[in-house]
Amino acid sequence: MVKAAISRGTTPVPPDCVRILVVGGGYVGMYTALRLQRKLKRELKRGEVEIVVITPDPYMTYQPFLPEAAAGSISPRHVVVPLRRVLDKCRIVIGEVETVDHAKRTATFTTLATEEEGTGPVQIAYDHLVMAPGSIARTLPVPGLAEYAIGFKTVEEAIGLRNHVIEQMDIASSTRDPAIRDAALTFVFVGGGYAGVEALGELEDMARYASRYYHNIKPEDMKWILVEATGRILPEVGEEMGKYTVRELRRRNIDVRLDTRLDSCEDRVAVLSDGARHPTRTVVWTAGVKPHPVLAASDLPLNERGRLTCTAQLTVEGTTHAWGAGDAAAVPDVTADRPGTECAPNAQHAVRQAKVLGDNIVASLHDRPLQEYTHKYVGSVASLGLHKGVAHVYGRKLKGYPAWFMHRVYHLSRVPTINRKSRVLAEWTLSGLFKREIVSLGSLEHPRAEFELAAGGERPKESS
Repeated sequence: MVKAAISRGTTPVPPDCVRILVVGGGYVGMYTALRLQRKLKRELKRGEVEIVVITPDPYMTYQPFLPEAAAGSISPRHVVVPLRRVLDKCRIVIGEVETVDHAKRTATFTTLATEEEGTGPVQIAYDHLVMAPGSIARTLPVPGLAEYAIGFKTVEEAIGLRNHVIEQMDIASSTRDPAIRDAALTFVFVGGGYAGVEALGELEDMARYASRYYHNIKPEDMKWILVEATGRILPEVGEEMGKYTVRELRRRNIDVRLDTRLDSCEDRVAVLSDGARHPTRTVVWTAGVKPHPVLAASDLPLNERGRLTCTAQLTVEGTTHAWGAGDAAAVPDVTADRPGTECAPNAQHAVRQAKVLGDNIVASLHDRPLQEYTHKYVGSVASLGLHKGVAHVYGRKLKGYPAWFMHRVYHLSRVPTINRKSRVLAEWTLSGLFKREIVSLGSLEHPRAEFELAAGGERPKESS
């Protein structure tokens, strides 16, 4: 096994110990660390290897379940996987990596205590680096976007959006102003990919169900708008299934606008490129992602889109002991017919790449040859609400209930740990036997509001 150099950086590597630094605790980060702690069990026990995972959150979010969490089909705590429990042989550090100097084998990061300590970022030395920071929302300079829009990448955003939608229905039900009512019941989603279509489908389905408990709101009173800049939605499921999805959404009175952009959402008015203006209190932005900024703050090679330039063995090209996969990496697809094709930055590839990445790091430590990542894309599944879906898997096209059922079966098989699988399955079973929960817990966003008011303070202003 390759041995580490002794005492480098502010957080030194223990003598005769190889430190593997994993940046990020998402799909690639968690699954790679999990693979490593299983494959290097004896080395970890003897102190020959240390695995350090630096991540902003103490959990991994299973993002395909975010739409169902927003619709109330799954409890938020079952959408996330606690890293400390799963990676019990790893050292978990909750913090943000700011810079990486791979030439010196060091990275700087901040923690939750950095500001109070007043000593600045911490530097950590490593021997092997796994860059898996994932991606962030790709925004555009749309006037009003930063002030009024909400994203859909985190469990906090999903639950916040659910609370917000129900709160808008409460506002519409109680107001006597037609303009306020119309704006409250208008929901604009920007982006026709998985996140946008699934979030819209699930929330529209949930709001349609909730409307039966409002004496003065009917499903047709609500206006749901999907804005997509290109001429198709859900390109991953193929053109035919994409067209079916448009027809299905429009059949539910959802206004799908293709070849259309959001030009502005200032003053709570969504202005579209086709000239339409929609007063609204809800703009959901799901128009793509971009590489995490830490990649640009490293000395590692990047491609023209800002992703790590990687080889088929998941090493960072032109370097040694640096590895990458997932959203952060441009990995060549060796199964593609056209040269230069890269693996799509999605969860299906990320989970499988993490397995190969972990095995290759172990092989590197033991001077064994590395294997290439090869995976034929099996297809895609998407939920459009309860009992509604679309799928294109292994060349077979499914829609409606069969596609929705396949969506649930597939993702239940992929969510990590038996614990999570059992809890999600139990919730699905119970939700099939009882009525939906339609409660808004908006107070979660301001947990101290009532106490501050009782202590003589002011109630915080609502962002909605």
